[in-house]
Amino acid sequence: MQYFKKLVGDRIYLSPKGVSDEEIEKFTEWMNDFLVTDYTGRSGQITTLIGEKEWLENSAKDTDKRNFNIIELENNKLIGTIGLEHFNWIGRSAVLGIFIGDKDYRSNGYGTEAIKLLLEYGFKYLNLHSIRLDLLSINERAHKCYLKCGFKDTGRSRDEIFLNGKYYDKLHMDILENEFEGDYIRNKNII
Repeated sequence: MQYFKKLVGDRIYLSPKGVSDEEIEKFTEWMNDFLVTDYTGRSGQITTLIGEKEWLENSAKDTDKRNFNIIELENNKLIGTIGLEHFNWIGRSAVLGIFIGDKDYRSNGYGTEAIKLLLEYGFKYLNLHSIRLDLLSINERAHKCYLKCGFKDTGRSRDEIFLNGKYYDKLHMDILENEFEGDYIRNKNII
C-alpha cells in the first residue's frame, strides 16, 4: 500500500486517506468490531466492503474534510484514522474525529501523538481558532487522552447515545488555538 507522509511525528505519520483494497478491507473489519464502533456511535450499523468503498471514495472527494490514515512510522502499518470536518471557515472552527482500530496500538500513546499532529496542522496551517469533539461519557480512556492533549470539557448532552440497551451522556470538549502548545510535525520546512 502506498501511503504519503503528510504529517510526520515521532512514531507515526498521517497520510491522506485513500481508497485502496487494503484500506477498504481494514476499515470494513474495524467498522464491524464492537470494540471500535461502541465508541464511535456506529455499532447499530452494518458495514459492507461495497459500502465502505463508497464512503471512502466520497470522503476522498470531499474538499471540506481533512481525513488521514494513522500509519506506524517504523513499518508503514495502518493503525487508525483521524480527521477534521464540519468546518466553519468564518468562525474558524472544525470537529475532530479519531479512532485507533488496531487493538495492539491502543493505550500506547499513538492516539495522543496523532491528535497533537492534527491540532498543530489545524491551528498553524488551516488557521483554525477552535477544534471541538464529542465522545461517549463512558469512554474514559479517550477522555483522559483529550485532556492530555489540551481539550477542555464544555458540556454534556444527557441520555444522547443509545448503546447496548442503555442511554449514555455525550460529552462535549474543545481546544482554542491559544491553548495549544507544542511543536510536533517533524517534516515541516519552516520552523
